[in-house]
Amino acid sequence: MFKRTIAVAFVSLSLLAVTACNTVEGAGKDVSSAGRAVSDAADDSK
Repeated sequence: MFKRTIAVAFVSLSLLAVTACNTVEGAGKDVSSAGRAVSDAADDSK
């Protein structure tokens, strides 16, 4: 039973880690996109 508990905990933590990586990657893309928009707006106002 103890091995099963550890296995379930390991799988759960692995899934959380993968989900967190995808979330951070998506947030990074959003921030990058916003930065490009600000940069383009600054270039247009010159």
